[in-house]
Amino acid sequence: MANHHPKESRYRWYMLGLSAVTNALVTAMPGMCMSVLFEEISLDLNLSLTEVGLIWGIGSLPGIVTTLFSGAIGDRFGPQRVLIWACLLSGTTAALRGTSGNALTLALTVMLLGFMSPMVPMNTIKVTRIWFSQRQLGMANGVTSMGMAVGFMLGALISVKVSLLIGGWRYVLLLYGGLAILLSIPWYFARSEPDVSTTGIPSSSGQSIPQMITIVARVRNMWWLGWAILGISGAIQGVLGYLPLYLRSVGWEESAADGTLSLFHLVSMICVVPIALWSDRLGARKWLLLVMTVMITIGFGLLTVVEGTLVLVAVGLAGMMRDGFMAVFITMIAESDGVGALAGTATGFVLIFSGIGNLFAPPIGNSLATISPSLPFLFWAAMALVGIVGLMAAKEGRPVMETEQPVPVKAAV
Repeated sequence: MANHHPKESRYRWYMLGLSAVTNALVTAMPGMCMSVLFEEISLDLNLSLTEVGLIWGIGSLPGIVTTLFSGAIGDRFGPQRVLIWACLLSGTTAALRGTSGNALTLALTVMLLGFMSPMVPMNTIKVTRIWFSQRQLGMANGVTSMGMAVGFMLGALISVKVSLLIGGWRYVLLLYGGLAILLSIPWYFARSEPDVSTTGIPSSSGQSIPQMITIVARVRNMWWLGWAILGISGAIQGVLGYLPLYLRSVGWEESAADGTLSLFHLVSMICVVPIALWSDRLGARKWLLLVMTVMITIGFGLLTVVEGTLVLVAVGLAGMMRDGFMAVFITMIAESDGVGALAGTATGFVLIFSGIGNLFAPPIGNSLATISPSLPFLFWAAMALVGIVGLMAAKEGRPVMETEQPVPVKAAV
C-alpha cells in the first residue's frame, strides 16, 4: 500500500476543494449563465433562435483543438502552473463577452472563451490524478464534477436575478469573469505536487507534447470513447441551451423555466459523488456508464411528448446522470490500457470529440424547432443513443494497483 504522509493527506483535500471551486466559478457558471440570459441577450442584440443555437455551440469550435493541448501541456509542465494562467485568461475572455454589440462580436468573444476554458477541467483532472490513489480516483473525479454541477446550477438559478440586480446581462458576464480571475491567486500559492508519493503516477512526462499526443492517439480505446462522448455530450449541450427557451415558448413562466434547468443541475450535483463512489466499489465503470446513458436518452426522449409536471420527471431522470456520467467517464479514460502517466493528454484527446458534438448539436437541433417545438429533443435523444455504440465497443482498462510500479510512458504505446 502507498504511504500517505499526514500532511500530504490533509493538503490533497485542499487541492481537491480548490479544483472543484475552480471548475464551478471559472468554467461552469460563466458558461451556463448564457442559457438563461439568452432571452435578454436576444432582445438586446436581435438574435434569431438559430443564431442563439450557433452562439451556444460555437464556443466548442476552438475547444476542439485547445482541449487536446491543454491536457498535454498539463502533463508536460504540471497542472498548477497551467491553472494560474487558465483562470486569468478564462476570466478575461468571459468578461469580454459583455462588451459584444451584435451577433458577430458575441460569437467571436464566445469563441475566445472557448480557446481558454478547456484548460481548467483538463488540468483539474490531472490534479486528482497526481494527488489521489487509484482506489480513490473515481471519488476525487466525482468531487470535481460536483464542482461543475454546483456551478451549472448557480449559473442557471441566479444569473437572471443577478442581471436584474446589477443592471443587465453585460454586467453579469463582467462579474463572473472577475471572479474567475481572482481564482488565479490561490493557484499561484498552491503546491505543484506531493512531497511524498501518494499515487504511483508521475505528475509530468519527459516526452514532448507531439510525442505524448502520438502515444495516446495509438490507443484504440480513445477513439471509441471519443465516439461515445461526441453523441452524449452533444445531446446534453443541445438540451441545456434550448430547454429554458422551449419552456417559455410553450407558456411557462420565466422563473419556472429557469428553475427547471436548475433542477437538472441540482439532481446532478446530489447524485454525482454517490455514483462516483459506487463506480470505485463496483469496479465495472463501462456498464455503469451504459445504464446512465440509457437513462439520459430516455429523459431526453420523454421531453418530446410530455407536458406539465412530467417535464420535471424527464429532466430529473436525465439530470441525475449528467455529472456522474462525466466523473466515471473521465476515470475510465485515465484507467485505459496504454494511457499510463498521460491522463491529461488522453482526456484532452477524447474530449475533442465532445467539442465536435457540442458544436453542431445545438444549431441543428434548434433549427428543427421550426417543424415542431419539441422535435429537437428527439434529435438529441438519438445522438445520445448513437453514443452508446462507442461505449459498447470500448474496453475497461486494468486499474494500476497501488503496489505496482507505474507503466513507463515510453512503454504505453
